[in-house]
Amino acid sequence: MAELAELVGVLKAAGEGTRVRLLALLADGDHSVKDLTEILNQSQPRVSRHLKLLADAGLVRRNAEGAWAYYGLAQQGDGAELAAWLIARLDENDTERRRDIARQAAVRESQQAQASAYFATVASSWDLLKTLQVPEEAVEAAVVAALGGRKVETLIDLGTGTGRMLEVLAGSYRHGFGVDSSREMLAVARARLASAGIGQAQVRLGDIGDLDVSLGPAEVIVIHQVLHYFDDPGRMLAQARRLLAPGGTMLIVDFAPHDLEFLRSEHAHRRLGLSSAQMAGWAAAAGLTVAGVEEFPSANTERGLTVCLWRLSTPL
Repeated sequence: MAELAELVGVLKAAGEGTRVRLLALLADGDHSVKDLTEILNQSQPRVSRHLKLLADAGLVRRNAEGAWAYYGLAQQGDGAELAAWLIARLDENDTERRRDIARQAAVRESQQAQASAYFATVASSWDLLKTLQVPEEAVEAAVVAALGGRKVETLIDLGTGTGRMLEVLAGSYRHGFGVDSSREMLAVARARLASAGIGQAQVRLGDIGDLDVSLGPAEVIVIHQVLHYFDDPGRMLAQARRLLAPGGTMLIVDFAPHDLEFLRSEHAHRRLGLSSAQMAGWAAAAGLTVAGVEEFPSANTERGLTVCLWRLSTPL
């Protein structure tokens, strides 16, 4: 139980119109301060001040990533309980709330458009770009080893890009599906799979942020170098979880936290890496367990990136 002064502080922090709007927006996923200023049409100092009050009261959590910071609802404590109580009682048809929802959708569409535009310009050289940044050969070997030599009925590769994971894991599935939102990437993937004689895999155009559940269930889901393009990787993880069969395995490959800001400004990265603590929290929220994690440091000590392979599992 919270002390009286602490509880009053939480109530004061939540008891303001803009701060309630912020809580409602963050209930639908993490956002940067920049996103929230666009959605609320308020100044950055004003929004930052509101967020600080909410964070200090334990209603939201802050995660700094280089020059940016992302905010999300607190996951536990009195502040988390109060935030959930307030949000559950909001009228989604309220005029101001509907306007916030519409602006939130527009911000997300703009972000996805930026990523798609980037993918279109680098589709033919995407694998080369990744090879220059990370120890790809070691990571791919670890991905294959993570399946322990078994062959599953269905494997889904989300954000398949050039289809590289479908190629690497071709001996591990009877039916493979790759999903990506870039037509240019899929053109490369189709050509690559055909050239390799991999007939049991197919790729399709789709929004990996709004997945078609009819794709599943799959015994294995792969998310390779995708989550750092999302403001809210936890939301993406929860989407993918719906396609995973009971007792299934999810393999996630992504960068460990880093400070290479140029990847955000020049390469459409939204997150500067993902920490194991973050992954554990997102996994738990999606009903998954982190069964193991491996790290692969780059040989380039100046601008190299460490890559992590997380193996997530579901209850039987």
